[in-house]
Amino acid sequence: QLQLVESGGGLVQPGGSLRLSCAASGFTLDSSSIGWFRQAPGKEREGVLCISSRDFSTYYADSVKGRFTISRDKDKNTVFLQMNSLKHENTAVYDCAGRGFSCVATAAWYSYWGQGTQVTVSS
Repeated sequence: QLQLVESGGGLVQPGGSLRLSCAASGFTLDSSSIGWFRQAPGKEREGVLCISSRDFSTYYADSVKGRFTISRDKDKNTVFLQMNSLKHENTAVYDCAGRGFSCVATAAWYSYWGQGTQVTVSS
């Protein structure tokens, strides 16, 4: 029942931008921390960014700092991941996850997940 639905992925050229959305299904996001994770081909899932219930952001991947930003629109019950200056190495399945506590980098500590959205950066 508690589920997140991602959208906004797709194919983009290097240097391009994408905006991913993470919308709640059956509940509100107000009291949750929402983290964005990604899993590239042949690699383990890693944390990227997280936004707390107070809308404080935490970066878990320094490589995206200055290029990626996370935000929350409580009226739309949605969290966004804005990705700019995309690189080939950013190609991955991006997934958002929620928990009722503070942001953490460990995926196992999140209670509910979306289905993932594919981001492909290719020329």
